[in-house]
Amino acid sequence: MTIPPPLDAPLLEVAGLHVEFRTRDGVAKVLNGVDYRVEAGETLAVLGESGSGKSVTANTIMGILESPPGVVTAGSVRYRGEELLTATPERRRDLRGENMAMIFQDALSALNPVFTVGFQIAEQLRTRRGMSRRDAGRRAVELLDQVGIPAARQRVRDHPHQFSGGMRQRVMIAMSLALDPDVLIADEPTTALDVTVQAQIMDLLAELKAERHMGLILITHDLGVVAEVADRIAVMYAGRIVEHADVHTLYSNPCHPYTHALLESIPRVDTKGTQLRAITGLPPNLTRIPPGCPFHPRCPMAVDVCREVVPALALLPGGRSSACLFADELVTR
Repeated sequence: MTIPPPLDAPLLEVAGLHVEFRTRDGVAKVLNGVDYRVEAGETLAVLGESGSGKSVTANTIMGILESPPGVVTAGSVRYRGEELLTATPERRRDLRGENMAMIFQDALSALNPVFTVGFQIAEQLRTRRGMSRRDAGRRAVELLDQVGIPAARQRVRDHPHQFSGGMRQRVMIAMSLALDPDVLIADEPTTALDVTVQAQIMDLLAELKAERHMGLILITHDLGVVAEVADRIAVMYAGRIVEHADVHTLYSNPCHPYTHALLESIPRVDTKGTQLRAITGLPPNLTRIPPGCPFHPRCPMAVDVCREVVPALALLPGGRSSACLFADELVTR
């Protein structure tokens, strides 16, 4: 007998997630206790530099973590209260597409170059929904039209290489929405797109999320991309969440030195002609994460205790949280 989830269960919840990559060069601790949750109708932006663990978290949620080398060593991923990490492969396949979908950052690689985009969208409708070829093809046209592909009835017969980068990303969005998922994970959906197209894609995702009341997880390294669309932001560093706050609070008063440094590195129209403040140093080697706070080698506020104590993600006034020993001081500035 299946036990129904609690009535107050979040749409998606990640708790204490640890993932290792076991390689010839050693064990890389890629995720070190990631926690976040997403409710229906909200957008959570997950930010951080390359290698911080954003995409690994998403792949683990979707059940597509490459193993080996990836191994989940601890934690929980729950969809509407149902534990996914212990679910059967068949159950995970049933949930993918139907309940949770993912937009990959490289649409050209994610799409099959041999088949038309219409065939690739319609295929999942035929196999998962039992639609006829004609009905699935008609629905594929509707989806392409919904995501803003001009002349969708004609373009449905085109192959991926016949679309621009922005149009391919729209095709990927149409594919991910075909089975009406509750959770949509967008992994750097605007990578390699120009600023105008980036804005169009972000506006489209926000519009579709509102129409379908989905939970949207937006993975990116660019704080500027999410300013208009995110409800909450989780900042990752070295496989950990180091700050979590609503978007307005985080932008106006970051309470972790890493978040502050990320904001300082964004070009602004009111600081034209001044030099950008780059974050010194490099992210840590995940096979040799330094003791204490992982950010301390690059942090201008670091003191001796930072090299010894790993700060927990502590709750602060206003429902925000930070993994910094000086968070109380930063939040009152």
